[in-house]
Amino acid sequence: MTPPTVGTALVRRLEAHGVDTVFGIPGVHTVELYRGLAGSRIRHVTARHEQGCGFMADGYARASGRPGVVFVITGPGLTNTLTAMGQARADSVPMLVVSGVNTRESLGRGLGHLHELPDQQGLTAKVALSSTRLDGANALSETVDAAFRLMAETRPGPTHIELPLDLAGQPAHEAWDAAPPTQARRPALPTEDIESAAARLSSARRPVILAGGGARAVAERLRELAERLDAPVVQTVNARGVLHAHPLSVPASPSLNAVRALLAEADCVLALGTELGQTDYDMYATETMPELPGLIRVDLCAEQLARHPAELSLHGTVEEAVSGLLSRIEVGQPRDGAARAARTREAAQAELTDEQRQQLTLLEAARDALPGAIFAGDSTQLIYTGNLYYDHDRPGGWFNAATGFGALGYGIPAAIGAQIACPDAPVLCLTGDGAAQFVLAELMTAVDEKLPIVFLVWNNRGYGEIAVSMQDAGVKVIGCDPTPPEFRAVATSCGIPHLACPARPDALGTAVADAHARARAEQRPVIIEIETPPMRRGKEA
Repeated sequence: MTPPTVGTALVRRLEAHGVDTVFGIPGVHTVELYRGLAGSRIRHVTARHEQGCGFMADGYARASGRPGVVFVITGPGLTNTLTAMGQARADSVPMLVVSGVNTRESLGRGLGHLHELPDQQGLTAKVALSSTRLDGANALSETVDAAFRLMAETRPGPTHIELPLDLAGQPAHEAWDAAPPTQARRPALPTEDIESAAARLSSARRPVILAGGGARAVAERLRELAERLDAPVVQTVNARGVLHAHPLSVPASPSLNAVRALLAEADCVLALGTELGQTDYDMYATETMPELPGLIRVDLCAEQLARHPAELSLHGTVEEAVSGLLSRIEVGQPRDGAARAARTREAAQAELTDEQRQQLTLLEAARDALPGAIFAGDSTQLIYTGNLYYDHDRPGGWFNAATGFGALGYGIPAAIGAQIACPDAPVLCLTGDGAAQFVLAELMTAVDEKLPIVFLVWNNRGYGEIAVSMQDAGVKVIGCDPTPPEFRAVATSCGIPHLACPARPDALGTAVADAHARARAEQRPVIIEIETPPMRRGKEA
C-alpha cells in the first residue's frame, strides 16, 4: 500500500485527536494538507481572511471546549493569523495553527522566495505557547501530540506547527503504525493542600468565591460548593453564566467599587481559574487591584500562581479542586451570603450610568428571547456594559474580545466558530458598526455554511467609546467617525435578511426571537441593526 504524504499523515493525526473541523484558506504552500482533508472526516470551513480563520477557531474552542484548528499558508497567511493567536493567548483559548513554510534549505537566506519571512518560526514563537518546525516524517506524530499535550496539560493557548514545502509531499511510513495519542497528564493537587483549603473555607465567616474562565466547566459543582459555604460568587467576564439567577451570584466586574467592597470585607477569598488580570480587575486602569483577604488560588498555570502570590496556592485543575473541596466541606452555619450578594448586585448596578442601565435591559431582553444562547461579542458598547454587569444563562455562553488582547473584528467570525461547534444552540453575535467593518466579508462564510446566526449590529456611526475617552481626556475627537456602510444593502448583497430595530427592550426581544426563528427555518444568518443616536462629537474640554 502506498504510504500517505506527510501532509496527509498530519491530517490523519489530527483525526486521531478528535479534530472534526478545520478553518482555513488553501494556498500553494498547503496543497498536501488539503490532499489529506479530501479523504478525511474533517470539515473544512473557508474563511475570507486568515484573521477570520483564527477567530473562528477561537469561537469554536470556547463553545466546544476542544482546540480550534487552523490551516494557513506561509508568510502572510500566518502573519494575518497572529492577531487571533494573540487574543487566544490572552484568554487561554486552545488553538492549533498549522502553516506551511518554505523549503528548509532556503530558510533565513533571503532568496526572495514566495511568502518568505526572515524567521517565521521565531516570529510565531513570540505569540504562541510553542512553535515547532516539522523536520522529518518520523517526527510527525510526536510533534502533533506535543502540541495537544501542551494545550491540555498547562494553561491553554495557541500552538503552531510549520510544515516545510519540501517535506509536505514526502512519504510518511510512520502514519501506518503510529500509536494512538496518550491521555494528557495534568498536575495532581496534593491532598494536604485540599485539606488546608477546606479547613480555611469551613472556618471563614465571610467567604467569597472568585470564578474565572477556568470555572466554566464546573458550574453545577461550583453552585453546590457556594451553597455549602453560603458564599457569594463573583464572576469574571469569561465565567458569566455559571450561577445564573442564583441568590449567591454576583455577575459583575471586580473593577466596580461595590464588588471590591464585597471582596475587601471577606475573610477568605477562593479564586478559581482566574489570572487576576487588569482587564477584569482594573478596567478603569486605576493601577489598583481589589483587596483579596485570605486568598486561596487554584490555577493550572504555575507561572500565573507565581505572578500573584496567595496565602495558599493550589497548582492543578479547578475541576479537581472543587471536587476535593466538596468531599471535605459540609453545609455550615449561615454566613449571610445571599444578603451580601444582593447588596453587591444592587450597588454594582447603581454604579452604571443611565445609558449603561438601558443597554443592560437590551442585553437581558435578548437573553430572554433566546434561552441558553451563546453570545459572542466584539468591542462595542453593549459588550462593554455587559462585561461590567450582566447575568447570562449559559455557562461559557458569554465571551468577547473586549478583555485581554482586545482585538477588533472578533465577533462575527467567533460566532461562526461557535455555531459550528454547537449547531443546536442559538448563537447571537453582538458587534458594532466599527468592529463589523473589520470582517464584513466573513458574513459570506456564514452564508456558505448555512449557519442560523443572528448578527446584531449596534450602529452609532463611529467609534463611540474611543470618542468619549478622547473627550474625557480633553482631546479633540479625531478619527472616530468612519462612515459605516448601509447594512441593509450589505445584507442584501450577501443574501441575508435584514431587520431594523429601535433600541427598546420590548422591540429587541421580539426582533431577536423572530430573527432566530427565520434563521433556523431558512438555514441562513439574519442581521438585526440597531441605529442609536450618533456618538457624541467632542470638543476640547
